[in-house]
This record gives sequence, structure tokens and C-alpha cells, in this order.
Amino acid sequence: MSIEALRKRLAAPSRGELHVTAQTPPTPPFRDTTLSFAKRIDDLLSRLTLDEKIGFLHQFAPAVERLDVAAFRTGQEALHGVAWMGPATVFPQAVGLGATWNQELVRRVGEAVSRETRAMRARDERVGLNVWAPTVNLLRHPLWGRNEEGYSEDPKLTSAIATAYTQGLRGDHPVYWRTAPVLKHWLAHNNETERDTTSSSVRPRVLHEYDLRAFREAVEAGTVAGVMPAYNLVNGRPNHVSPYLREHLRAWTEEDLLVCSDAGAPSNLVDSEHYFDTHEEATAAALRAGVDSFTDHGTDSSTIIGRIKGALERGLLAEADVDTAVRRQLSVRFRLGEFDPGADPYSGEQPFDTPEHRALAQEAAEQAIVLLKNDGALPLAPDVRVAVVGLLADECKLDWYSGSLIHRSTPLEGLYERFGAERVEFAEGVDRVLLKTSAGTFLHVPPAPEAPETARGAEGALDPALLAGRTDLPPLAAGSDGTELALADWGEGVLTLRAPDGRYLSVAEDGYVRASADQPGGWVVQETFRLEPHGDGHLLRHVGTGRHVQVAADGVKVAEEDPEVFELVVVERGQDAVTRAAAGADVVVVVAGNDPHINGRETEDRTTLRLPAQQERLLRAARAANPNTVLVLTSAYPYAVDAADLPALLWTAHGGQAAGTALARVLAGDVSPAGRLPQTWYADDADLPDLLDYDVIGGRQTYLYFEGTPLFPFGHGLSYAGFSYGELTADVVGSAVHVSFAVTNTGDVTADEVPQLYTRAVAPSVPRPRRELLAHRRVTLAPGESAGLSFVLPLSAFAFWDVAVGRWRVEPGAYELLAGASSEDVRARATVTLEGEPTAPRAVLEHGLDGADFDEQSGIEIVDRTKAAGDSVTAVAGKDGELLFRGCDFGGGATEATVEVSGEGTVELSLDGGPVLAELSPQAPTSGPYDYTTLRASLAVVDGVRDVRLRLRGPLRLAHVGFSG
Repeated sequence: MSIEALRKRLAAPSRGELHVTAQTPPTPPFRDTTLSFAKRIDDLLSRLTLDEKIGFLHQFAPAVERLDVAAFRTGQEALHGVAWMGPATVFPQAVGLGATWNQELVRRVGEAVSRETRAMRARDERVGLNVWAPTVNLLRHPLWGRNEEGYSEDPKLTSAIATAYTQGLRGDHPVYWRTAPVLKHWLAHNNETERDTTSSSVRPRVLHEYDLRAFREAVEAGTVAGVMPAYNLVNGRPNHVSPYLREHLRAWTEEDLLVCSDAGAPSNLVDSEHYFDTHEEATAAALRAGVDSFTDHGTDSSTIIGRIKGALERGLLAEADVDTAVRRQLSVRFRLGEFDPGADPYSGEQPFDTPEHRALAQEAAEQAIVLLKNDGALPLAPDVRVAVVGLLADECKLDWYSGSLIHRSTPLEGLYERFGAERVEFAEGVDRVLLKTSAGTFLHVPPAPEAPETARGAEGALDPALLAGRTDLPPLAAGSDGTELALADWGEGVLTLRAPDGRYLSVAEDGYVRASADQPGGWVVQETFRLEPHGDGHLLRHVGTGRHVQVAADGVKVAEEDPEVFELVVVERGQDAVTRAAAGADVVVVVAGNDPHINGRETEDRTTLRLPAQQERLLRAARAANPNTVLVLTSAYPYAVDAADLPALLWTAHGGQAAGTALARVLAGDVSPAGRLPQTWYADDADLPDLLDYDVIGGRQTYLYFEGTPLFPFGHGLSYAGFSYGELTADVVGSAVHVSFAVTNTGDVTADEVPQLYTRAVAPSVPRPRRELLAHRRVTLAPGESAGLSFVLPLSAFAFWDVAVGRWRVEPGAYELLAGASSEDVRARATVTLEGEPTAPRAVLEHGLDGADFDEQSGIEIVDRTKAAGDSVTAVAGKDGELLFRGCDFGGGATEATVEVSGEGTVELSLDGGPVLAELSPQAPTSGPYDYTTLRASLAVVDGVRDVRLRLRGPLRLAHVGFSG
């Protein structure tokens, strides 16, 4: 019988003939939904070849067609909306979400973002479900360029908001996840300056009490799929080979966590950090430390695959190491429902840009607004005449991690909508200028073709850094008729120039200058310039290329040679336009702040807290023309401003698509502001520590330890209502402290209040926070309404990391509990006494002293003891270092001291501030920083409990000090 005849017979067998049925291939166990994920992953792993498994370790994992396993991509940016993939709902920046102090709101934002991620993936497979968000780096230093990405300077508030956001991203199904969030950036990362080569020196107390806490609660809540290590080093060791991934992160949960490298960071281990000699060594070390997915060389996985294969061939890795990483990735993929399309409850979801999402974006923007000062100027009267002025008055700015706007609302548009265009006057405050060449001609913007332009980034890109500028428009030329340009100085001499049609001057890859960009943006911003004095005129330097502008026969371009010398002809100064608008208004609203792509962004830290000079001039002009001037700061970070003569001052982060509507509603009193500052606003640059000083305890940083007077304290924010606080009661019940108090709205409008609960150890034996946030709640109260608030605080909330014993300890004694409207505005207090665990002296005869377990230090930085694990200490280059270890118990007596050191230099040992008892120096430098030697010195009998002081001289590393009798 032929095959064709058999096919027909099988299709319709006649009576009396044999039935021949095709065998259905058995379902492989990894597709069997009745089995546990662990068993299914085991099965799939067993079916993958080594080459296939290695391919999974790159960010862009290929499909395995023989097993019908799809390609997979780690990494979809979703910090405050789906980013980089075209239009999406844009919510307030992360620091603005932190300012809401509202976990339930942030959870709903996370849910909306995850729903839109699913909807976008349904129509574009490039959209990933492994979302790289949120950022939980603490806002320790307000000059950090990426301040906009974090939630707060406080670890408790940060972890609370992060847990809420990841709960929304994850979804509420017990098995399947809507998206798989990855926390960024592990660990102690607050500087962009030389971020891939600088080391954060983090003492154990700061590590445990501050930096790790921001990650821990979200991980323990079961809402996190993994973390991304940061570019920097911690204690001399790159985060991508950090032992803390194993010692801490993976110890907090039994779930398989996926660790995704930051972009290019695996290569940095050799190329910029020079931590390893070869990429095979570096890749192997990162994989063994816990990195499971390598984000390097874009979509090209061949380099990483080659390095892993090379490491296997050299015996630096075993196949079991590869299996461990692949298992973690597969765990996330199974939870995302990839292998169970019929069972995945989220597979059919496609809500996108819904009315609910638009309303939520507005609600979030409203709740993020912080009223810093109000002397009765707000809310505005219904019939008021408003002048809205400033560089941000008609802007709705995006940042690097924003999606493209579907809807847009600027402050001007919001005020038009709320008060009517006839009652609102506008002045942007830019300088109107002409650029005159040395030949007497003027720069001219040729007319653009009528073809519509799609906003840059609207089409979506896996890496928007690769988006090129437009070359289809004619370049600028020089002629007798010049084009009047709008010049904005964003600070430190960085300018933008805008044509009358709204296009910014930009430079494309061909080097020509065109009016082509709808906004400044991109990884390397191509829309910024500097005017550099030169003779009687100025050179115009393009910041992105570093080249000067040249006027050539074929158009205006940037070039290495023959720069043009321009005369800056000012047609109108911005402050003059502001003065005119302000003089005729009842109230002036000055909207000042930053462009998130300029001066303070990823790759670029700020240098000052001050407002840019041009915006200071606009503010002064408005106040001089009309004392009834309200300042609205719209920014990604705090400023130091003189608020003494301002009747009202507000701050909001860049508020997303509904920012203008939200601001207008708050100004009009439709919504009572209730945002609270998520970080301290310092009064002056002099109040700030060095950007690279990560010791928040020793450096007295953040509200926890800062002893100066801030411009505005952590947690500060005013309301259009008043609130009274009732008596605070606190009782120790078993292993917890129960706290209760009531809050009453004493005003005449419905408003939100954010009661905050802090603690302070009354007589601690070690430096403890001045006050520390324990809990908070955002409540809505009608006039006259009261709410009773209760908190149950585990005793562990009062613990500190005791370096003497290497663990958490609750110290016995009195603890003050403080409830109020900010960290400084305390309205009610009570004191409880906790039994705790008594302080014990250090058993130095038994354990000795690890160098990094000091109580106090001066001129010391912590470095890596080995490349794999452990800490040592060394003196800061060019200085002597000092260490103090308190309460060292020498028992019956010690007669010898030993030090474990590497390098060259001297260790001096003394007790209780007395004379030097021993000096220990290697006879010759050791062969390298990880080659330790033990030095010994005899002592006169030392007994009792003493303070040990060590002085380090020279480039010597100290790992351990021992004592014996």
C-alpha cells in the first residue's frame, strides 16, 4: 500500500479494515503542569546540551527549536512605566513615587505597569517580562546623578515602597507572575563619577543597618525575581563578584533569584577595573559568585559564550556552575507562564492606556506634590489672574527611563484648563538670541519639509542609546537673515538652543547642526552646547562631540578645525519677559528645575545644590515685579533655595503625563497636597559629605545622623488642613512593641495626612540614629474626622548591628517613640524600656579583631581581603589611618600581639589612648595585596577590658589582629 493510500485510509477507514492510529508523542515532563516547577526544570535541564545551556547565560538567550523552547530576553526597563519600547503610560519619577509615602498607590502603579508590559508584549515580542525595576539604591547624597531613580534616603521607606511596587509588578497569583521584577543596583551605589572604578567603603554597621536593608524586605516578601549588581566596587571588590550575593541575598529566600549583570559590567572586570587578567577568569568568577545572566555586547552573545567556553576549557568553571545559573533563569521563565500558556492567568491581558491608567497617573502625580512652605498664598482664589513663568512652565519632561508620551500635560496647560486661558499669562524666560558670524552673517534655520516626524524613541528600541539623530532635514546655514533662537542655560554653562518651530539644535552622526530634536535626550545628548569666550566673541562648543561649530559652504557643522567666532546678539533677555508677565498678574507661579537629560543624570553627578543662574535670575525678576510669587520646583533632586521671601514653595519630581493637571489642581485647592520629602533638603553645599563618603554613621549623613539644620527635613510636607495628634501609648507585649495614637483633621477641607513613627535610643553605647523611621501611614480625613492608628513593631526593629559579636543585637534600655508630621515635627511621644541583650566585651583572646570590625575610624578605607571574600583595612592614600576597638576583654592577660598584613608599612598598637606598645612592620613588602604575612610583637602583660587603638602608616593592608597569653 502506498503512503498516500495509507494516509487516505487513516483519514476515513472503511468498515472491516484495521484501524491504524498515529502515536502522539508523549508530553515531556517539563511541559507537564501537574509536576512541580523544580521537577520540570530538572527535566528540561537534562535535555539541554552544554552549548545550549551556555547560550542561555547571555541576556538574549536563543530559542532551542528542537525542544520548542522560545528565545528569552532578560531586562525590560519599567521604572515608572514601560520604557524604551514606544508609547506607554508615564507615571511620576521614582523619587516622586517615594514622595507619596503611599504603598497602596505605588502597588497599583506597579500593577498598571505590569499590565501594560503584558499588553505591549502581545503585539511586540521584543518587550520582555523580566523587568529591571525598581531601583532601591538609597538617596544618601543629593548630588548623585541618578537621584530620580531611587525612592528615599531611608531604608525603611525605600523597602516599603519597593515592596509595594514589586507586588504590583508580580501580580497576586500564587504560582504565576505577571512580570518578574529585578531590583537595582546591588550595592552601595550613589555616584556616577568614575562609577565603574570607584569603591564604596562600607563598614559592617552601614552595610547591615543601611544598604542591605533596602533590598531585604522586598526579597523576603517574595515579590522579587532577582537583582542587578551595580557598576561600582564595594570594599575594593566589584559588585559583580560580590560574596554578599551568596552570603546575604540568597539567604533571605528559598526562591531561585536571577542575578542579571548591568550592561557591559562583565567586561569592565578586566577592561576598566583590571580586577582580573583575562575575561575567562572574570566571567568564571562572576558566574561562581552568582551572576546568572550576562548583559554584554548588546544582542551579540558570541563574546560571552566564547568566554564561558574558555573558562570551562581552563577548568575555571564546571558544567554544574552553568547548570546552577540556567536553573535560576528557568525558574523565572516557568513562573512567568512561558511553558504553560493555557494555565498562565495573565497571558490574555492586554489593558493599555486605559481610562483607569490615565486616572492613576494623575492621582500619583497629585499625591507626589510636596508643599514645602505656605504663608497663605495657596490655594489660589477661583478668579485669580496667574502668570506662569520659567523654563519648565510649558514642559512635560521625560527621563532616560521613561516611555514615550501618549498624553501630555504641562503646568501652563493645566492652569489654562483649570482657570481659563484668558486668566493665565505665560513667559518662558529664555533669552532670545541671534548668532552672528565673523563675516557679519547670521545663523539661519532653513524651513523644514512638511513631512511629519515621529518623536525620537516613539518607535521603541531595545537600546535607545542607538537611536540616531535625523539627517533628512537641511543643516543650518549662514545668511543675512538670522533665526531667533531660544537660549536656555541649564547650569554650569550647558545650553540648549531652540528654533521658533520648537525644534532643538542637534548634531547627527554626519556632524551637521540641524534644528531636528523635539527634546534634548539620548545616552549622549546631542542638543547641548557651551559658549566659550574667545577674543571679542564666543566659540560654540557642542558638548556631545566636544567639537566646535564651524560655518562651511555646505552648512553649519561641528569640526576639529576652523571654529567660527560668534557674536551673541541678545534680542530679549528672559527676565524682561518674566517681569512683564509678572507685573500684570495677581500671583506669579515660577516653575523652575532641571531637564532630566542635562546636569544630573545617569553618568553625570551634580556639582552643587544651587539652582542654575539663569533660573535664579528669573525668580528674582518675578519676585521684584510681584512679591506674590509662588515657586514650584520640578526636579529629580533637591535644591538649596532661599525661601525666606517666598510666600509659597512646592516641590514635585517630574510627574509624568499628568504632571500639569495635577499641579494645577493642587494650586487651585481641588486637592490638598500631602506629599512628604523622601530625603533631607540641605541648606548649603557645605552641609554635604564627599560624594564618595559612604559612611553615613561616621560622616553624620542623612536625617538619621545629620546634626545641622536642614532647609527642609526628611518627611516634611504641609497641607491645606491642620491635624492634631492624640496621646501616644506604647507597650511591650511579648516580642513586640504595640504603639497607638489618633490623628484628627482640624481643618475645613478633606485632606491626607502622613503620620510618621520614629524611635531614638535614649542612652546608646554606640552612635545610633538621632531618630529612625519605624512605620508610617497615609490617611484621608474629612474635616473633624479622626483616625486611630496602631502599629505592632517587632523588637528586632530596635536592633543594631553589633560589630563586637557580628550580629544584630537589641541593647537594653530606654527607647523614645516619636509620632509626628516629619522627622523634626514631633507631635506625640512616649518611652519604652526594652530588656534586650546586655553589652558584652570583645573576647579578643579567643577571636581577636577583624580589621573592618572597628567602632570608629579616621583616614581608613575598607578593601578586599581576597578576590573571593573577606575585608581588610588600609590607610587612605597619603594619610595615616586610625582604628578604635572599644571594650576589648584581655581576660587573664595577653603577652603577644599578632597582625595579619600585606604590602608595606607599619601598624602601631596602643591602649586607652596611652603610648605605643608595639610597632609591627614587614621586613620587606609582600608580593602582592593578597599575599598576607603574620607579624608578632611581645607585650607587657595586658589584662582587663581595654580600648585598642591601631595606627596604620603606609600602603599596608590589615586583615586581623590577634592576642595571646
